[in-house]
Amino acid sequence: MIKIEKLEKVYKTEEVETTALNGIDLYVKEGEFVSIMGPSGCGKSTLLNVMGLLDKPESGSYKFIDTELLTLNDRERSNFRKRNMGFVFQNFNLIDELTVFENIELPLIYNKVPATERKKLVNEIIERMNIVNRSGHFPQQLSGGQQQRVAVARALVTKPKLVLADEPTGNLDSSHGNEVMELLCELNETGTTIVMVTHSSHDASFSNRIINLKDGHVISEKVNKSRNEELI
Repeated sequence: MIKIEKLEKVYKTEEVETTALNGIDLYVKEGEFVSIMGPSGCGKSTLLNVMGLLDKPESGSYKFIDTELLTLNDRERSNFRKRNMGFVFQNFNLIDELTVFENIELPLIYNKVPATERKKLVNEIIERMNIVNRSGHFPQQLSGGQQQRVAVARALVTKPKLVLADEPTGNLDSSHGNEVMELLCELNETGTTIVMVTHSSHDASFSNRIINLKDGHVISEKVNKSRNEELI
């Protein structure tokens, strides 16, 4: 599904040049749940941003189901991202002035989905996420775990092929964090491909495969046997 080869990303200022990604190779199969780990500054979030077409590398190849994404122009990148990707962020990124329903509906509005279809899709996902009784609430009326559940619902409402999660439990206590990780596992078991950046070994244990980065390189990769055995 995803084939990344020789990806290079350099950040430059007048004083310093920092290599964030140094010849990264990465492959993700459809239906996988992959965790990317490593120390601060190793390139985890940069890699996720490049995968989500939120940042551009200097060089390399990024193929998504045989489409080379790095040759797309800005409009094509934006359209591809809206059609194929969903995002879950550490800080939830919900809009305080919108209700739960309206926050989840937003990507559908951007995709110009008709109002009747939007209502149907949002109602389906809030039922799936078990937040029907919160649909009229505002973000500040929700717990951290509930806000992240809304963020996951928003990521999934467009039925993306890929969900990118950046430290999805970073602002949650352990109980709410486990709730979110179990939710991501359930989604993965229904076929959703997930790539997650995390500093938490506990969270990574929910994934099928764990990739470790250091100084912009992939330094190790391992299959999570216990997680894969659960799926057999």
